[in-house]
Amino acid sequence: MSGFVRQIPEGDDRERMVCAACGHVAYENPKVIVGAVVVSDGAVLMCRRAIEPRRGFWTLPAGYMELGETIEEGAAREAMEEAHARIVLDGILGVFSVARINQVQVIFRGRFADAAHPHFAAGVESQEVALFRWHQIPWDEIAFPTVRWALQAWREGGAGPLAAPAGNPAHDPRGVHRMAPAIPASDKAEDRP
Repeated sequence: MSGFVRQIPEGDDRERMVCAACGHVAYENPKVIVGAVVVSDGAVLMCRRAIEPRRGFWTLPAGYMELGETIEEGAAREAMEEAHARIVLDGILGVFSVARINQVQVIFRGRFADAAHPHFAAGVESQEVALFRWHQIPWDEIAFPTVRWALQAWREGGAGPLAAPAGNPAHDPRGVHRMAPAIPASDKAEDRP
């Protein structure tokens, strides 16, 4: 940013980008990611990424919030863009912090709007989309740690009423570690969340 310098503004406690001419502070804040664990008959909708980062790896339909939309609208839009899926949101499943890349991720639990005839297809950002039962999830090909955390929250919460949203696991409270190990084989063998 031309004309901006990094300094601690008066009354603040950390460095910010400040205009040298007028003193305007250009705050840099975390990005908000929204998405959903979309469930149909005990299986979860996942998308194989067609874009970087982590092209070719599996994720949930999720992405950056846009200006002028709510978190719910953003999650529904991402499901439509990435998986051509019309969804209904049940509530917030988890809120995850990824401090190392300045993200806050709000992940909902959702379902297809037409539960009797779930429709989905790969959007422009997905190579393919599929429904996976717990033991079918391609754990070794998961794109991001937060996908693993959200899937674990879904498994632990089941299909009943949502409890308080899940958060970062105790071993990574700031979201600074990269990919955690794959889910143990004993957890993979069970079919239902």
